[in-house]
Amino acid sequence: MHIAVAGNIGSGKTTLTKMLASQYGWTPKFESVDFNPYLADFYEDMERWSFNLQIYFLNKRFKDVVEISKSDDIIIQDRTIYEDARIFAPNLHAMGLMSSRDFQNYSDLFDLMMSLVKAPDLLIYLRSSIPNLVAQIQKRGREYEKSIRIDYLTGLNERYEEWISGYTHNLLIIDADKVKFGNRPEDFQTVLEMVDNQLYGLFPQDKR
Repeated sequence: MHIAVAGNIGSGKTTLTKMLASQYGWTPKFESVDFNPYLADFYEDMERWSFNLQIYFLNKRFKDVVEISKSDDIIIQDRTIYEDARIFAPNLHAMGLMSSRDFQNYSDLFDLMMSLVKAPDLLIYLRSSIPNLVAQIQKRGREYEKSIRIDYLTGLNERYEEWISGYTHNLLIIDADKVKFGNRPEDFQTVLEMVDNQLYGLFPQDKR
């Protein structure tokens, strides 16, 4: 089974992935951030490094999806391959930070990859406001994230909402502004009940 956690930068994807993996005994698969060779350069010069960064993420995410499809484990994934192509790359293109030539090349590659894989069994989307995202980004204190632009985060949020509004597979939306699962045990319990209800609908004989 493939469960994926989606959401903007700072929405709490990694935290929730760790917590759900620990709670249920699922196998976590995390996004490559700390060892990403392009990320720091990208935040310093987005236009120069946007295509390189997105290709790096697409490559890593596709490998993850292929491995997940071959596994018998229940795997929970921190960020999906869809977000790269439906959120981040189009946002960079719209902001003039990725050329039309590079964006078309990237999109063609994504379409080819998606013809070979299927959607997650369950997508968990963490919806978050810009102030909450900024607060969380500042709290974790990553040096390369200090230069993230507010208009960049805002564009991403708008595209997330557009993507989710048209998502046609199994979906659970969590309001990360109100449900503070990382800090309040009672809120995490609420998340567990929501996840249980979703999984029971998918697999009534074996929720987990």
